[in-house]
Amino acid sequence: MFPAENLRDWRGEKVLDPDGGKIGDLEAVYVDTATDHPAFATVRIGMIGRHKLVFVPLDGATVLPGALRVRYEKKMVNEAPTIDLDGELTAVDEPRVFAHYNLPYQTGTAGERRLARR
Repeated sequence: MFPAENLRDWRGEKVLDPDGGKIGDLEAVYVDTATDHPAFATVRIGMIGRHKLVFVPLDGATVLPGALRVRYEKKMVNEAPTIDLDGELTAVDEPRVFAHYNLPYQTGTAGERRLARR
């Protein structure tokens, strides 16, 4: 996994599935608010003029020269919850992102959100 202080350096790099197929380009990284560790990335997918951002977990991701390989298949990532390029993940939609990947979701003890964009 890449160090949190270098997250901005990864914007625009390719995101690949386990077989090396290109899913899209990394747009942003969301950290877990409880640990401040990278938890999800948004990946820009779609055709010119019709791009959207999908969420993919970063657990088990590996760094390659000029790319980030995630452990989820392209089809699964493409079916994940999306936001517009200039949109943001709402508190209501946040649990859906975790559910799509069958990951446990729990808010903070005071009900705070789980993900924050970096």
